[in-house]
Amino acid sequence: MENDLIIVGGGLNGPALALAAAQSGFTVTIIDSLPLDTRNSPDFDGRSYALAHASMRLLRGIGVWDAVRDNAQPMLEIKVTDGRAGEGPSPWMMHFDHAEIEEGPMGFMVEDRHLRRAFLDALMANPLITQLSEETVIAQSTDIGGASVTLASGKMVTGKLLVGSDGRKSGTATRAGIKRTGWDYGQTAVVCAVKHEKPHGGIAHQFFMPNGPLAILPLTKDRSSIVWSESEKRAAELIAMNDADFLDALRPAFGSFLGEISLTGARFSYPLNLTLANSFIADRTALIGDAAHGVHPIAGQGLNAGLRDVAALADVLESARGRGEDIAGAQALARYQQWRRFDTATLALATDAFNKLFSNDNPLLRAARDIGMGVVNAAPGLRRGFIREAAGLTGELPRLMR
Repeated sequence: MENDLIIVGGGLNGPALALAAAQSGFTVTIIDSLPLDTRNSPDFDGRSYALAHASMRLLRGIGVWDAVRDNAQPMLEIKVTDGRAGEGPSPWMMHFDHAEIEEGPMGFMVEDRHLRRAFLDALMANPLITQLSEETVIAQSTDIGGASVTLASGKMVTGKLLVGSDGRKSGTATRAGIKRTGWDYGQTAVVCAVKHEKPHGGIAHQFFMPNGPLAILPLTKDRSSIVWSESEKRAAELIAMNDADFLDALRPAFGSFLGEISLTGARFSYPLNLTLANSFIADRTALIGDAAHGVHPIAGQGLNAGLRDVAALADVLESARGRGEDIAGAQALARYQQWRRFDTATLALATDAFNKLFSNDNPLLRAARDIGMGVVNAAPGLRRGFIREAAGLTGELPRLMR
């Protein structure tokens, strides 16, 4: 059977696109190199996502939100402060409250394991979707009739459109001749979860320190997800420490506002870089998620940007078919790129500038950013704009996010 879509990469964006496309009647094969058991594992791997309100709408639209809702922690407020570990935050801060917008919580914190399992269950239940696990693409080609990929097992899969959802080092992009622009930050994110004595109240905290930001993000059951961006050298030291020493290192930065803290689960580290594909499309090929744009986690927008790609591409494919166009033709793909390229470039530049502005100890920059935070916090219109942006409710929203 020939597919309408071949999706390479079974993380989160690939399955989301498969479900959105299948909902419109398209047939899809999704290829992933990991065994199904690994992707379906209930173990907490340290990763959690801040799902913007618009992303929650997409998950609801493709039928997976009900499966994660009970494990999703609403984000009711965001507090942004500046300071140094052990000295406490500066008096200047930005405070965003969901009560200032009508739509409800700005977003939800959901653990990777819950999202993955919900996606896999939905994929398995859909007759239009075929999953190939433990398969690696070694070659791809496109011609006027369609796209095809060759797998390491010798199998060949054909379809109309090839979609790369295979991460920052996308093989799909490389084989399509798409080059990348980007740089390393010299920072590594240390990721873990902590249990704490006092309730977090659904408040997300971003504390900017000279080496990088510390995000304390609320999870269910009085736990919080920690994303601690540090210099590569310091991060390696933190990962190598035993649990007691790590907690001793974390406490001065974390503070005592949630009472006593303890680790729950393992620690992980991810090198931080910026990588943008120079084009999101090639002949019969489209890129989504990190394959198109890998950004700094400073604003927690990586997955949200990927899900916007998913919703936009699903819209473009459906409208192309409605017009009688080739869904993988140059015109349809150009519309997808035009819709997403500017938005993601702006996000990449904004997160990059924010990281450079805050990840230093320059007294002049410190004064400027503290005044800036004070100005934003004192202006309801500006503040509301930031809240709507964080909730993913600005710009031209695809149908599944409206």
